[in-house]
Amino acid sequence: MEKIKIKVNWCDKNYAAVSDDERLHGVVIATAGSYDELLVEVRRAIAEHAGDMEEVAPWVKAGEYGLDVDLGAAALIRLAENYTSLKIISRVSGINQALLTHYATGLKVPRDGQRARIVDALHAIGKALAGMR
Repeated sequence: MEKIKIKVNWCDKNYAAVSDDERLHGVVIATAGSYDELLVEVRRAIAEHAGDMEEVAPWVKAGEYGLDVDLGAAALIRLAENYTSLKIISRVSGINQALLTHYATGLKVPRDGQRARIVDALHAIGKALAGMR
């Protein structure tokens, strides 16, 4: 199955997605209050965009594709807050909670090393929670 690349981030209390996948011959943008709603809105936006085009792949028009999601740091942290707190992420990652808040609001963007520490911390939290029965 083909996949359409989308970039997801957090913007002013909403998730925001953009796709500039060349197979769409243009840019598709969607926003929503929750991540699940965003995925629905992205598909709706792609369908609307593709419906107006003549030169788009049939699998796009038919909606027969997956989404290859690239989560920005703010969106990643916001999604993680459904399962844990910034305080816990801070403790496990070793990143100051105030700085994590700046990342979560999009005020600051972490360097690659900081983002890796956040991802590693989320994996560690997930493993710890999975081990509790």
